[in-house]
Amino acid sequence: MARCSCGLIGTGIGTSLSPALHEAEGRSQGLDLSYTLFDASAPADLEKSLDEAEGAGFAGLNITHPFKQQVIELLDHLSPQARAIGAVNTVVFRDGERQGHNTDAYGFTEAFRATLPGARTRHVVQLGAGGAGAACAYAQLSMGVERLTIVDPDAGRRESLAAHVNDTRVTVAAPAELPDVIADADGLVNTSPIGMRAHPGMPLPAELLHRGLWVVDIVYMPVETELLRAARVAGLQAVGGTAMCAYQAAAAFQHFTGRTPDTARMLRHLDVLLRA
Repeated sequence: MARCSCGLIGTGIGTSLSPALHEAEGRSQGLDLSYTLFDASAPADLEKSLDEAEGAGFAGLNITHPFKQQVIELLDHLSPQARAIGAVNTVVFRDGERQGHNTDAYGFTEAFRATLPGARTRHVVQLGAGGAGAACAYAQLSMGVERLTIVDPDAGRRESLAAHVNDTRVTVAAPAELPDVIADADGLVNTSPIGMRAHPGMPLPAELLHRGLWVVDIVYMPVETELLRAARVAGLQAVGGTAMCAYQAAAAFQHFTGRTPDTARMLRHLDVLLRA
């Protein structure tokens, strides 16, 4: 049986379902696949974990919060999409190089099409301008969103993302401006960490969730965040991050193994893991 080692670097990832998800798909593909968690809290930990995995012969690593942008300076090559996004969530060790890819944008796009077909995208408000936010902004603009307002408490971060995207459809706003910018929005996308188990809470006041608004929260643990619960109580279409997680993981699996994954099977398995 062919062997493959891969893993994940991030902060507070002890409860990640990625090992079970990737290892199960590996078994289904006839692979002896191991997936290791590298819990890192500082840039020095990121570099050390990359060195350790590369030295141990890993096929690659996933990168998550808060290192999706910081990892770029430690890589030799970026895919065109990762360069356009300015964030990396998948590193492949190949031919003596560290190659950076981004599967988050693909994951968001496929999940959106599957769960919100026909949704209006005249104006979307996105919360968060970090690495995941960069990928989701890229995906939404590629899907034809007419106006995207990026809201982040860090002025430098939101301005930096807008400058990198360099698209006239993008505007930025401070959290204090949310009541005005969301009033005529068709959709809300939360790409911030608020709602994760390590960062519980609501990323915006519930009273701003108006009729006709659809909501996407890319957080997938817990399955129902406070934002999703509030949106559903308000009678809104609300989608969590499960599908995006499965689609981006499937794309990463293909980068690591060179094999085409069964995305539907991975989505079913993730549902089982989350219910458990």
